[in-house]
Amino acid sequence: MKIEIIGTETLGVRGMCCFVRTKNRRILIDPGIALGYHRYGLLPHPFQVAVDERKQKEIVKRWAEATDIVISHFHGEHTPLPDANPYQFSVNKVIRLNPTAKIWTKSPSHLSPIESQRAKTLSGILNKNFNVAEDINDGPITFSMPVIHGDINDTLTTVIMIRIKENHTFVHAAGIQLLNDKAISQILDWKPDVAFIDGPPLYLFHRISERQVGKAWHNAKELSSNIDTLILDHHLMRSHKGIEWIERLSDKTGRKVLCGADFMHKHRMLLEAGRRTLYNEMPVPLEWHEAYAKKQVSTEQYWESARKFFKFAYADEVQKDC
Repeated sequence: MKIEIIGTETLGVRGMCCFVRTKNRRILIDPGIALGYHRYGLLPHPFQVAVDERKQKEIVKRWAEATDIVISHFHGEHTPLPDANPYQFSVNKVIRLNPTAKIWTKSPSHLSPIESQRAKTLSGILNKNFNVAEDINDGPITFSMPVIHGDINDTLTTVIMIRIKENHTFVHAAGIQLLNDKAISQILDWKPDVAFIDGPPLYLFHRISERQVGKAWHNAKELSSNIDTLILDHHLMRSHKGIEWIERLSDKTGRKVLCGADFMHKHRMLLEAGRRTLYNEMPVPLEWHEAYAKKQVSTEQYWESARKFFKFAYADEVQKDC
């Protein structure tokens, strides 16, 4: 089994997109990415946009290769969008690309109104019926029943979790934020060797309570104690506190806890959390975003400047052998 994390917060974009190869299947999970549209009152920095462009090309490449495409839920950074803004992944990039791939999603009965509209529109644009994934086993792939996105008291949105089992077992759990005991129990029952899991949104300090942070910490300790390679990212890494959190968790449990960049042996790029620093180091003309939306400017200048600023060369993604 080979696991490649394509897009997540420590790799510079919002999302939990990954690509898993087994002997006979090539599974693309959550083929969408986004950039926080506003953070600290600022639009995405052009270097973030440059990273986003490259990640979108990688998703298109993996979409073309996939036997299976899984959408855990229809939030904007987890799925292609029919009405994408300039920093999201548009469904137009994959129309008529790889029409034989199976697309797996939640049952229509478990979609929120926004999700339902997106699913119907995507199905129509792609001219393809989606496979209901809930509680299904298909070869090496197992799907959970829907579990709550985040805290049960805060949302009615649900997600499906995915287990892929071959010589090792990999679990992908988007959106759970370590706040749902049912989801945690299911993950532990699956006994993964590697798990890629969404952590709590510490950056929403005005909305996440001490009780919720404590619950997420307790669940993270339980997972860390039972999973050889635990990868925590997504909501957790929209703040630099996320790195402190996983390092403290590793110290507490005596087990290695990674972020997505660590797993891929990449430089950590918490670009959303560092947006103000990017603007300070590489100022942006007032009209840049409007011009970018009209395709009148490119990101190349900022790509080169940022590479010098970060003092690293952005290499091609490296697949991680499991």
